[in-house]
Amino acid sequence: QPVAAVKVADKSTSNTKSAVSGEKISQANCAMCHASGLMGAPKIGDVGQWGPRIAQGKDTLITHAIKGIRQMPAKGGNASLTDEEVAAAVTYMANASGGSL
Repeated sequence: QPVAAVKVADKSTSNTKSAVSGEKISQANCAMCHASGLMGAPKIGDVGQWGPRIAQGKDTLITHAIKGIRQMPAKGGNASLTDEEVAAAVTYMANASGGSL
C-alpha cells in the first residue's frame, strides 16, 4: 500500500500570479507614451531614440522604469506592477527597438 503521495504542480496550476509577457505589459501600461513619444518618451521601435538608453545597460533601464525618471512616473504610473513585470516590459521595448537585452 502507498504511504504517501506527491503532487507536483506546474506553473499553470499554481496560485502565484501568472506570468505576463513583456509585450502585453508594455501594451497595457507603456504604449500610451512610448507608442507616440508623449512627453519625450522614446518610441518603441525607434533605434535612434533607444540606442543611447540601451547603451546605459539593462540594469539602469530597469531601475529608471521602476523608480521613474524625468517625466516618467515610477512603474509608468501603475504601482501594482511588480518589478519583474516592469523588467519584462523594459526588455520587450528595448529589444523591439534594436537592443538585445
